Amino acid sequence: MTARVLIGCETSGVMRRAFAARGFDVWSCDLLPAEDGSNRHITGDVRDVLGEGWDLLVVAHPPCTRLCNSGVRWLTTPPPGRTHAEMWAELEEGVALFSACWRAPVERVAVENPIMHRHARERMPADLPKPQIVQPWWFGEPFSKATGFYTRGLPALTPTDKLTPPAPGTEEHKAWSAVHRAPPGPDRWRFRSRTFEGVAAACADQWGGAINTRAAA
Repeated sequence: MTARVLIGCETSGVMRRAFAARGFDVWSCDLLPAEDGSNRHITGDVRDVLGEGWDLLVVAHPPCTRLCNSGVRWLTTPPPGRTHAEMWAELEEGVALFSACWRAPVERVAVENPIMHRHARERMPADLPKPQIVQPWWFGEPFSKATGFYTRGLPALTPTDKLTPPAPGTEEHKAWSAVHRAPPGPDRWRFRSRTFEGVAAACADQWGGAINTRAAA
């Protein structure tokens, strides 16, 4: 029987396509429609479909603006036009979504998130482990973006094509930092949250392999 995989909080389809290429029955789900127009995308709240018999849940890009270190300053000094109460309410909403995914009735779960600030960590489930921090350049992608994967029932990702980061201050280093240097704009969040194909391939090979190994045992 083909293993069923749910990719939560993804519109790009990068992770979905990586698992599909390896023969999995995979669906993505997000409040927004799929960018590639796939008919294997559920437009809606991922929490509504967590109990539909998945073998693996990969939550690729849960809203993290209020959870990650880069956004903690807004909890003290809100951006123009926003209030202190709104910032903290968004933090609680982000925690609620993350926690629901972590507690999903799925045997194997991976939830992606940048490094969290202490206010977010304090609100997370007590059994949440430390994340595995990975970099795109571990998987043949010439970019720097420290990303945490919180997992249960899954092995840690192993680098597949480890590159050597360029020296700080060089033009090449600036190019590798494109994610962090993205200019403000309506699509900045989309560019910054997109999964790198090398990372997606490693997830599909290694986590997908964990499903197949268990099934064959």
